[in-house]
Amino acid sequence: MTNVSEGTSFAIDQSAAVALVMELMAVTGRSKHEGQVVAFVRERLLAAGVPESCIETDTANRRIPGGGETGNLIVKLPGTKRGPRRLLMAHMDTVPICVGAKPLLKGDVIRSSNPALGLGGDDRAGVAVVLTAALELFRRKLTHPPVTLFFCVQEEIGLYGARYVSANKLGTPKFCFNWDGGDANYVNIGATGDYAIEIEVEGIASHAGVHPERGVNAITIASLAIADLTQNGWHGLIEKGKHRGTSNVGIIHAGEATNVVTPSLSLRAEARSHDPVFRKKIVEAYRKAFELAAKSVRSSDGKTGRVTFGSDLKYESFRLNPEEPAVSLAKQAVEKIGLIPELCIGNGGLDANWMTAHGFPTVTLGCGQHDIHTTNEWLHVPSFLQGCEIALLLASGELG
Repeated sequence: MTNVSEGTSFAIDQSAAVALVMELMAVTGRSKHEGQVVAFVRERLLAAGVPESCIETDTANRRIPGGGETGNLIVKLPGTKRGPRRLLMAHMDTVPICVGAKPLLKGDVIRSSNPALGLGGDDRAGVAVVLTAALELFRRKLTHPPVTLFFCVQEEIGLYGARYVSANKLGTPKFCFNWDGGDANYVNIGATGDYAIEIEVEGIASHAGVHPERGVNAITIASLAIADLTQNGWHGLIEKGKHRGTSNVGIIHAGEATNVVTPSLSLRAEARSHDPVFRKKIVEAYRKAFELAAKSVRSSDGKTGRVTFGSDLKYESFRLNPEEPAVSLAKQAVEKIGLIPELCIGNGGLDANWMTAHGFPTVTLGCGQHDIHTTNEWLHVPSFLQGCEIALLLASGELG
């Protein structure tokens, strides 16, 4: 399937790699419920001969808001030759639409056999890449420098596993690589930052049929605010001069009956931009729009609603220098298997955002994922296998 001959030192057992990713995508493990994935990966590593003392889970789930059934899985392999430690990572959780997926291979493509479900290639393909590289090291008894395998939890709901990782357990790696994306030649060296926005709107209840004028409808306030943001270019794709960003109102909860003027509403939104200053301006635009809307809706006796506004940095943007050692190694690995590396910057968050913030500059590489978070999701098998070969190259220390 790939352009690598079986005789090369970084060739992999392709049939075993495909079988592994198929099995992993069928394992249930949405965010906060990754325990079965941890058990699967742990079992495969132990069977390959990885000492149990090298495998542990951290306590990130105790620090993550809302908890979770397990922490991150961290595997520290001692080197069989001298060299700086390398870290290979991927996240274990999938989005809810992928729970129950049964992967189906047709030709060079894997899809969910159930058209109502996503596949879960995001990011079980990444997990399979990292795990395949480790299994190949042990199966073929390849020499390698110290290697850390890092399998994160709760990426999909806020990069929480990478954010709250017990960083001192990672072994101070010098070169860090994350698999979570599209074609195998992609070398992602940066990503946007994201603010979470939470807004509570408090109105005034009244009977919607008898005395609606005595109430202040929280839904009306939110509607006016969202309309204001849309009309003034602060919702969706945002372009203000040279500045770019995005925002989205994603979740609204309000009301229990049509005969009551809705007294309260909770709303969650997000604001993204590579520019931290401009990102804060987007957040401030939301604050002003909701506060103005609250003042503009009055009951018959002149009362208004009020807004409680909160925002939290989910992750900061980053951009690695193209000359960063990890970037150079990633490019060499892509070239080694016959591809042309393509440096790119992402508009979505990556575990690499928090890894870089922790002081571990991390490159994200592709592993064949397409149309993620949808029922049309599919995995390109040749790209996935190329990702495995790149991972083995980087883990074995053949480059650099």
